Order: sequence, then structure tokens, then C-alpha cells
Amino acid sequence: AFSMYFFLDARVRGWFLLDSYLPTFFLTGAYLLCIWLGNKFMKNRPPFSLRAHLIVYNLGITLLSFYMLVELILATWEGGYNLQCQNLHSAGEADIRVAKVLWWYYFSKVIEFMDTIFFVLRKKSSQITFLHVYHHATMFNIWWCVLNWIPCGQSFFGPTLNSFIHVLMYSYYGLSVIPSMRKYLWWKKYLTQAQLIQFLLTIVHTLSAAVKPCGFPFGCLMFQSSYMATLVILFINFYIKTYRKAPSRTAVKETPVTTEIKNGFHKDYFAAANGFQNNKKAQ
Repeated sequence: AFSMYFFLDARVRGWFLLDSYLPTFFLTGAYLLCIWLGNKFMKNRPPFSLRAHLIVYNLGITLLSFYMLVELILATWEGGYNLQCQNLHSAGEADIRVAKVLWWYYFSKVIEFMDTIFFVLRKKSSQITFLHVYHHATMFNIWWCVLNWIPCGQSFFGPTLNSFIHVLMYSYYGLSVIPSMRKYLWWKKYLTQAQLIQFLLTIVHTLSAAVKPCGFPFGCLMFQSSYMATLVILFINFYIKTYRKAPSRTAVKETPVTTEIKNGFHKDYFAAANGFQNNKKAQ
């Protein structure tokens, strides 16, 4: 039984970017290098507007997220997935279908590196926090591991919830780039609440398979829980710093909410729609 989990899953052999870790490693390195070099390049230059690019980018992520959401629901329903705990091999072809969607989820993490690149090009350096970069870089690498060892089963839950949240979040981002649409975007605080609920449900779902196991690798559940714990600590640290002091009435009117749970976890740049600050000075 141990050897079955030690070796890479044969069902995903030959899939793009999965057979070797090197592409994922080098893409992550390129991402970090682009942040460093990009900030140096932009230091004495005016910020780019990128409004059209942001609209196309956010629309693209929204559509991809919607596809993943629908396909994961259909695939897990077809396979008779158990919500409490689902193993890796009992659903047959449905497991392959889930794995194919989860590959797109993994690949979407490299696409989402552009979140940070847009911040760099728009000179929103205050939004490029340790938590932001840590989250983007680690998620891409962790999902390479997920696809190679646990590409279906219990792994379906987080991406399903997150795809739903991303449909709402990136559509909000895309609309907020359009000045005439901003007055209609009244649902930001509800999106933040939905993201927080997603975060809590992901924790509960991970622990449920550890409490009442079904054959899904216990070590993977513990790793996921440990990784989430690091983000919980960072989230609590941010939350205390942000909400320790009650904001004044003026601050409440002028300062947008900055709490975001993305990909299941908090990131403190909700007010910036991929580098776009919701104020009159933004282009």
C-alpha cells in the first residue's frame, strides 16, 4: 500500500508539465525574478494603465474558472464521489475526468502569476506582500505534487469551491476596471464573506478525511493541513494589524475592504483589482 503512494500516479504520465518537476521549478523562479527585475525596471518609469489587458485577463480567468466548476461538479456526480472522504481509485473513468480538470487548475496557477506582474507594471508595489508572493509561488508547486501523487479523489473539493469563488472574484475585478460599472459593484463585502466561508470549509473537508479515513493518503492530508496552517497564521497576523483599531468614519468611507481569501486562503490585496485601485486617480 505504501509503494502505491510513493510512486507517481501512472494515470497522469505524459501530461503537459507533469513528468518532470523542472518546468514548474523554473517557471516559479522566473516569476520571482520578474518581480525583482520588474520593480527595478519600473522604478523611474510611469505606471502602465493596462485597462484593456486587465479586462481580457479577468474575463479569461472567469471563464476558465466557470468551466472548472461545472466540469468538477459533473465529474464527481458521475463518479459518485463521497463528500466526506473519497479515495483515489474507486471511481474509474470519473477519476480521470476529475484529474483532467485538476490539471487545468494546476495550470491556472501559473496563469495567475500575472496578478503580480500587473501589480509590478502598474507600480502597485504595496500590494506585493510576502503573503501574496508566498501564496502564488507555493500553490503552483503544491499542485504539481497533487497532480502527480493525488490527482483525484479527495483533492476535488478545494478546487471546486475555489473555482466558484474565482468566477465571482475575477468577474468583480474585470468589472471594476470599467469606470461606469463601479457604482454597481455593491457586493464586494459579500464576496469577502464567501471567500472566508470557502477557507473554513476547506479546512473542515481536509480534516474530515483524517478523522474518518477512506484510503486517501494520510500524509497528504497532514501536509495540506500544515500548509494551510502557515497561511492561517499570516491571515491572523494581517487581521489583527488591520482591525485592531476601529477605523474612523472617514476611513470607512474612503478605504475599501482589503481582506481576500483566494484559492482558499487570505491575500491582502482585495481592493486592488489586479493592480487597479478603486479610486479616482487610477487610470
